Amino acid sequence: MSTRPLRAGLIGLGHMGRHHARALYALDGVDLVAAVDPAGDPHRIAAGITLFTHLDDMLQHGLDYAVLAAPTSRHTDLGLRLAAAGVPTLIEKPLAPDPESARRLVDAYQSAGLPAMVGYTERFNPAITALRARLQNGLLGDIFHISTRRTSTYPARIADIGVIHDLATHDIDLTAGLTGQQYTSITARTAHRSGRPHEDLLAAIAQLADGAIAQHHVNWLTPAPERVITVTGEHGSLTADTIAASLTWCSNGAPTPTADQQTYRGVAPGDITRFTPQPADPLLREHRAFHAALLGHDNEGACLDAGLHAVLVAHAAATSALTAHTTPIAVA
Repeated sequence: MSTRPLRAGLIGLGHMGRHHARALYALDGVDLVAAVDPAGDPHRIAAGITLFTHLDDMLQHGLDYAVLAAPTSRHTDLGLRLAAAGVPTLIEKPLAPDPESARRLVDAYQSAGLPAMVGYTERFNPAITALRARLQNGLLGDIFHISTRRTSTYPARIADIGVIHDLATHDIDLTAGLTGQQYTSITARTAHRSGRPHEDLLAAIAQLADGAIAQHHVNWLTPAPERVITVTGEHGSLTADTIAASLTWCSNGAPTPTADQQTYRGVAPGDITRFTPQPADPLLREHRAFHAALLGHDNEGACLDAGLHAVLVAHAAATSALTAHTTPIAVA
């Protein structure tokens, strides 16, 4: 078996592309050999590699895999061409701008038997890794409720999607991934406050397949950014802050049942423990996960089916906001 480094190509040298380039340069066992962007190299991160303006030219460069970091509106066209060329791909989130396009990408890569992953970097934040480990160990018991808050100022670099697809899909992916449950319905409201074509605020409540409830608040209107997820279960609650990279455990000091309350013990204040997970670069960990997938190893990355489910939930949230009705989630 060859031990040569894998040859990687990067599509898109904008805001996210420059970060993916940094991770690829730092990744053991990988050489970033080419990039493509019709706009050139605005951040000057492609020094020492071949720069193309057309994808077809880069595909002649002998790639082992590619990272697709172009705008979301280009994912379908570029992803289908990469799949047709037999190139495994790490696709920056969201997978696609709409369910039909997302399904086409899933079908293309699965039909070709190619490894592919969606770049939900928050999965690899140390706080989320610590949260996932405790959920898998059964610390919370049955999960009742998941609440997320993800806010920031308006990103001028994003023009082709709104806050639902850009930010909320992070929390949709985290909720489904951490609980192992898909969404079955969602009720959502949105707001347009910044004068842009797309929504910049989302408030949503959703049902998961096992009956747990999820709530999401996401906006581009808050001066102080927040990225917090709280999971509540029968034994207490866990709160991960992915900006601070911290995890807080609040145990349930349940009271003794009364004569008329034999089954449900209720909730009482318990111990509070704060953890500080070991620092790590989430994007570099994401790239290592895809590298592991290319070598046939299991990893915590978002497969294309997970990326499709996030798009389906995002689409249902947008539909609910337009119709003012609870919207069922289509089966992936």
